[in-house]
This record gives sequence, structure tokens and C-alpha cells, in this order.
Amino acid sequence: MKKIILGLVISFLSATAFCQTKISIEDAAKHYGERVTICSKVYGTKALEKVTFINLGAAYPHSLLTVVIFAKDRTNFKEAPDAMYNDKAMCVTGVVKEYNEKPEIIVTSPDQIAIQ
Repeated sequence: MKKIILGLVISFLSATAFCQTKISIEDAAKHYGERVTICSKVYGTKALEKVTFINLGAAYPHSLLTVVIFAKDRTNFKEAPDAMYNDKAMCVTGVVKEYNEKPEIIVTSPDQIAIQ
């Protein structure tokens, strides 16, 4: 009986650990350190040598969330992320971090992004 209960508890905890909370882009700064899903329109992208930026919610510098893809992770994408996602509506899933007092999500895989 203890093994059954333990199995159920482990199953429940692992299922809830991988659930993402869907939040509005306006609330991104309230969820630092949390794994969330945020959907919004892309208002611009910029690819630099070491990093690609995707601005959601508004154009830079007023974007409400920045999606960051480092150069080492760009090879995980079929085509250049700045071209692939520009002017699209998308959902991004990841941990919200603070950088220069603004929210960002660092993406390492195209599985974290869904075009709407």
C-alpha cells in the first residue's frame, strides 16, 4: 500500500512540476524565476554575432518581454530565428529572468516557441 501511495505522490509531483502557467505579457515582470508561457505579437527582431533578440508586446526599447537566443543555440533552429519569427504571433515557454530591469526568456530550443 505504501508503494502505491508513494507512486501516486511521485506521479502527481512530476506532472505538476512540468506544467507551465500561461500569463499575459503585461504580467511577465511579476513572475521572475517562474516557468511560464507567454503569447504575444513579435514587434521586431535583431540578430547579432553572439545573440538574437525577439521583442514581444512592443517594439524595442519598449518591448514587454525579450526572447533571447544565444549563438550556440541558433543551430537548433531550421532557419534563422530573427527571420522565422519576425512579425508573427507566438507563444514562448521558459523561465522569466530579469535583465537590465526588464523581463526576458532565454530560449535554447525551437520547442519552446510556437507560432500562433
